Parts: sequence; structure tokens; C-alpha cells
Amino acid sequence: MAQETNTSDSICTINYQEAEEYFDRLLHLKNLDNHIEEADADRELFEEALETALVEAFGDEGDVQESNLFLQKILYRINRLKLFWYDDLEKYTNEASQYLSSVRSKIESRWQKRELENVSIEPLKGLPFQTAIRQRVAEDLDPKPDATGLYFRDEMTKDGYRNLLGIASLDGLVEASQLSRVLGGVGNKIQSMLTRVFLEEYGGGRLAKKHSSFFSAMLLEMGMKAEPEAYMDMTPWEVLANINHSFILCEKKRNFLRYVGALLFTEVSVPSAFANYTKAGQRLGLSEQAIGYWDLHIKEDQRHGQWMLEDVALPLAEMYEKSAWEIIWGYDQQRFFSHRAGVATVRSLRDADTD
Repeated sequence: MAQETNTSDSICTINYQEAEEYFDRLLHLKNLDNHIEEADADRELFEEALETALVEAFGDEGDVQESNLFLQKILYRINRLKLFWYDDLEKYTNEASQYLSSVRSKIESRWQKRELENVSIEPLKGLPFQTAIRQRVAEDLDPKPDATGLYFRDEMTKDGYRNLLGIASLDGLVEASQLSRVLGGVGNKIQSMLTRVFLEEYGGGRLAKKHSSFFSAMLLEMGMKAEPEAYMDMTPWEVLANINHSFILCEKKRNFLRYVGALLFTEVSVPSAFANYTKAGQRLGLSEQAIGYWDLHIKEDQRHGQWMLEDVALPLAEMYEKSAWEIIWGYDQQRFFSHRAGVATVRSLRDADTD
């Protein structure tokens, strides 16, 4: 886990795993901000690792797997404080910490600047909105098979399927939680439709019908742990980045249109993506319980995608005509994030198969 970093004075060795442990101790300090001005070895070592990771991940040489993983794990640990996990209340002592906010901002500013290079936004501003968004939706409702989807469908082993569940559980067990962050405010038809989507994701308030309960059932059927974050250590940074990006969009109201575009892509693209997981499960001879979550989404998200397009995205584009292109921006970014996460998951599964 150690990285050697050249400095003007010497070569220092950065161990990111130890740096995560330093950060964990900071995270659980009683009133962290009260200790910031004091000398603290843990904080100094964590900040040294943070600065090194920022240089490695976002420097001219491009992405480095280990530094990106460290940064996205730190960012995730901070972002998850926005959700309640029904655990020790003391874990939320530093939820509003200015220090944690500064760490988050330091990572996000560099990271999001790099992500801007992956989706060109200027050409989006001149597109006719309805034509552009409907074309994208049509493409993603029935996409051409790609290498990632074909691997899941035709090559993934039973052990690979278990690893897929472990990686996907980080999001699947708290599904739609970010959507809850954008529902408050003035009531109108758009808000009502978003609430309707949310309620269906949450089983109408019935735990047995909540989508995450179906994910738990898959894990248990495969003899795996159903506790949230049980498989955190096997999650690629690209998957963590996907989750962290959703927090960026939902926590800042100025990003609302982008969030809607991202959610639209997710709801539209899930049926075709999850169909590959279902076919893989059937090929592997798994039970209906072991693939039930995928089947549920294939059915429900076809409807959700239609709702998101007709009753959320299009009305919002009329309401915010000059800014409607931001919905397309959010859509295209989420398409990129999801594709990158899928490629990384396949790489992780292949690596596990060869170990």
C-alpha cells in the first residue's frame, strides 16, 4: 500500500491504508473542530497523504489507481454522514465539522475539475432539448451490446457473480437515499412525480417491498453478508466515484437539473444493464431469490424512466429554458460515470478469477 513520493528535500513514503486509519481516528474525535489548532500527529500524517494523493491522482501523469481509491474512500466517509445508518449516535458528532467540510471541498474541487474533461459541455448548450434528450433515452433503452454487458451476461462465473453483488451492495442496500435529499421544498407536479418514484423505490413504506430488501435477499441467498458496507474493501474507486458524484449533485440545489438528468439516465439504462445480470444468474442456475432485485428493477424502472422523461425532465426544461442543457449535462455525465464503473467492476471480477 505504500507510495514513494519525491519532494524537494527527501523521499517520503505514504501508506494510504495507515492514512485511512488516521482519518478514522479524526472522524471519531469528540468535537473534531475544537482540536484543529492543536498539534496532532494523526492529522498531520493524514494531510500529508491527502496532498500526495491529490498530486498523484490529478497531476499531469493522469489517474493512479491507489491514490484515487484513497481519495474516493475519504470522500465517501464524509458524504455518508448525510445519511442515517441507525448506529451509534456518537458517530455523527462531527457531521457539521468545518474541518471535514474543508477536506471534502479540497478533494471535490480537484476531482470535479478533472471530470469536466470527460464530458464537453459547451456543445450541449446549443442543442434542441427535446430532440437531444429523446434521442439519448431511445439509445439507452435499447443499447447495442458492449464488452462490459457481454462479460456479465456470458462469461461471469458464480464467484464473479458473488463479487458483483458485493460491489453493488454499497449502493444497493441504501438505494435511492440520495433522491430523498432533493424532495423537500415547494410542492408541484414535478416534485410529486419524484416523490412517487421515491415511494416505489421504498416499497410504499413497507420494508418487505423496499428495493434494498430484495438486494439483501440476494446476498443472503448467496451466503453473503447483508449488512451495509460489508464489502467496502472490494469496491473499485470508479464505483465510489459514482456514489460520491451523486452526493455532489443532490446536496447542492444549484445542481438540481444535473441531478434530474443523472437520475433519468439511471432509470432509463437500468433495465438493459440488469437484464445481463438476470441472464447470467439463469445461466449459472441461480434461484429466483438470487436474482430477484434485478428482475424487480427491469419491470419497475421501465416505468420510472418514462415518468422521469415526460413528467420531470421535459417540464423542468420548459420551466428553466435557458438552463435546460444542464439536464443533458447531468445525463451525459452519469452515462460516463456508469460506463466507467461497469468497466472497473469487470476488471475487478476478472482479477479475482485469476487469483
